[in-house]
Amino acid sequence: MSTLPVQERPPGTPPDQRYFPADDEAQFTFRAIAAGCVVGSVVSCTNIYIGLKIGWTFGASIISAVLGFALFAVLGKKLSVLETNITQTAGSAAGAMASAAGLVAAIPAMNMLGYEFEWYKLMGWSLGVAFLGVFFAVPLRRQVVEIDRLRFPTGTATAETVMAMNSDGGEAMAKAKVLIWSGLAAGGYALASHFIPQLESPPLHVWMPDSVFAIAAAWGFKLYLGPSLFGAGFLIGPRVAFSLLLGAIIAWAVVGPLAQSQGWAAGPVMSYANGARGWLLWPGVALMVAEALTSLALSWKTFVRALKVPKNLGDDGQAVVNPEGIPNSWWMGGLAAGTVLTCTLAQIIFDIPVWMTLIAVALSAVLAIVAVRSVGETDINPVGGMGKVTQLVYGGLAPGATGTNLMAAAITGAGASQAGDMMQDLKTGHLLGASPRKQFLAQLAGICAGVVFVVPVYTIFTDAYEIGGPKLPAPAAFAWKAMAELLAKGFEALPPYALEAVIGAAIVGVLTALLRKVPAIKAYVPSGLAMGIAFIIPAYYSLVMFYGLIAWFIWKKINPGAVSKLDFALASGLVAGEGLMGIVNAALTMLGVGPIT
Repeated sequence: MSTLPVQERPPGTPPDQRYFPADDEAQFTFRAIAAGCVVGSVVSCTNIYIGLKIGWTFGASIISAVLGFALFAVLGKKLSVLETNITQTAGSAAGAMASAAGLVAAIPAMNMLGYEFEWYKLMGWSLGVAFLGVFFAVPLRRQVVEIDRLRFPTGTATAETVMAMNSDGGEAMAKAKVLIWSGLAAGGYALASHFIPQLESPPLHVWMPDSVFAIAAAWGFKLYLGPSLFGAGFLIGPRVAFSLLLGAIIAWAVVGPLAQSQGWAAGPVMSYANGARGWLLWPGVALMVAEALTSLALSWKTFVRALKVPKNLGDDGQAVVNPEGIPNSWWMGGLAAGTVLTCTLAQIIFDIPVWMTLIAVALSAVLAIVAVRSVGETDINPVGGMGKVTQLVYGGLAPGATGTNLMAAAITGAGASQAGDMMQDLKTGHLLGASPRKQFLAQLAGICAGVVFVVPVYTIFTDAYEIGGPKLPAPAAFAWKAMAELLAKGFEALPPYALEAVIGAAIVGVLTALLRKVPAIKAYVPSGLAMGIAFIIPAYYSLVMFYGLIAWFIWKKINPGAVSKLDFALASGLVAGEGLMGIVNAALTMLGVGPIT
């Protein structure tokens, strides 16, 4: 908890508000917005890199709050609590743009299908779909934040972090230093690895060709030391890390070799056309989709609760009126404008009829409700599951139209992503007594800044490397592409005996979702999503994240106090350092500057 001085609760304030700002406390300032946009945009660029590697991205709320506060503390111009909240709001919006714009899933899936898009079209598309999610979130705020008072773990943790920094600037500076130094170390290592690839992946199988390392390396079990994925092992937690390891062993040490030995995938191991990698894709996707859809179906009560009409704001039945609330005209007008923009761009860029886009927007509005409540209750935003629902719907509305299927799902995914992200920020602001309308404006500013950065960075990466290749496996994109192709071509698109594997994996996915509902064992049930990803990405990616978890456990054993304060900062620095240097390395590759050995 914060160590700020104890404050008297002013009359009429919400019962869960934790900070009570003075009437003249600075809030929506240029420096707060600028700092959030810059930090969040940096995170969004690293999310492009990490998302195309492992299929998911990381939030920017706490990073933006810590770095924004630390920057001005160094300059001797400390941000106020409410300014820090605005910095964090703009930063989280910018940082989420890699996911919201579809640049780690739907857009690369379209690229793999042969579609190419000009950068300015992608910018327009990204703005349209991201704004929709923000406008969807606004009318839900009163119910989920003020009435139901859902926890929103990340939003609550961010509020505590902001309050702690303002009470103890030394801790904030320590976190910032660890983040910066780990980022510099990771960036230097990534740059050196560009010129000396053996640093990143020591070729033990080449040095010892007759050893077990050679056999294991053929199936992806080789030594890989990428800092970003090592740092991700700190962030994803034991359940997901162990699930990745389990999935990698099942896929690449058992099922893949079986498929090859039986002639179902007789080509080169890493071939998508006729090798084990292409065969394993299908059960991996089935496992991910089955768990996501089952979890969604089990959330039916979430729909009911979210659609209830609110009656009051507190147990005493007295409404708490916030004069800084977001006017209805803002979100209604924005929703109308965003819908028109999305429909127009979907027609021009992707040749999707307006009526189909309108259905996608309507689905996005409904599924954003589930996303918001899911984030509020569990801190998990099931963006993939939301997209799969839309893909199934459009499989019936537009059979054979893979592009329509993918981009309609992208609208839903963007709505879920940005609605959940904004509600976390609104929860933070609610706890700190911030102005919702100023947060709303900060969110819009962050989206605009994020788009300016993520689209060019995405273009740099995709020009330098093959999507789906060794550098950028793009597992989330393959999952979306596979679902679209399956709905377009039917089960005859599957390789030999892959249908049986799909059915088996789907059963496992359903069971994992069901077992997670049993309180006594939920902590021991693996993540079907993580296991499915491990089927799609090379095994060494799963292994390096597991190494990160082991390092985290060792550090926690040696110095638990340091871990509780600095593990997030250290991991974020490793992820950001390699991610940013990855942009430089991609540019070097485009310029023809390659390894020296």
